[in-house]
Amino acid sequence: MPKIKIAPSILSADLKNVNSEIKEVEMLSNLIHIDIMDGIFVPNTTIDSEFVKTIKTKIPLDVHLMVKEPSEQYIKEFIDAGAYSVTVHQEACKNLDKTLGFIKKNKAKCAVAINPGTPLIKIKTYLGIVDMVLIMTVEPGKAGQKFMPEPISKVRELRGIMPEMDIEVDGGINSDTAKLCVDAGANVFVSGSSIFGKKDRAGAIKDLISKIR
Repeated sequence: MPKIKIAPSILSADLKNVNSEIKEVEMLSNLIHIDIMDGIFVPNTTIDSEFVKTIKTKIPLDVHLMVKEPSEQYIKEFIDAGAYSVTVHQEACKNLDKTLGFIKKNKAKCAVAINPGTPLIKIKTYLGIVDMVLIMTVEPGKAGQKFMPEPISKVRELRGIMPEMDIEVDGGINSDTAKLCVDAGANVFVSGSSIFGKKDRAGAIKDLISKIR
């Protein structure tokens, strides 16, 4: 299985002090997860590419677009803002092959996300294209939701098909639920409120790591 990676989600951080918040987790993080919501694909809205430009860190930025039909220009704005990887949703893109190809052509890692109710077969034809698959363990669009165990079966199935691929899980991830996911084959863990909701952010990450390594 690929290397375990920790990706704190700034959705649960204090965005007014985002750089100081990130500094508290940098030493124990492999990625910084950035959720972008459009108020259409999901009901809430969040930050934009201009905000992403203000983020100062050497940790790669993992940008997750919860956005309906993101245009090439829109995607390029995030890549230009510093995105290391860009994740788009299968449910939100009519021409997923073209969208993923555009991300790769612009020198960013590309990933596809699927919601809890979306079967794995919907993305099987793209597994040779993507660098990572994000399997949502909550319905997208809101921080602090309760972990849904049903998607774990998709993690296990995908790991059997793609033994070397990065498989990311996002939603309700804490030291207990991460153990269920790593046992199924996940290796990239997005956690927001379980890290930034604690006073000791480094301690929260160390606790998470202790359960999955």
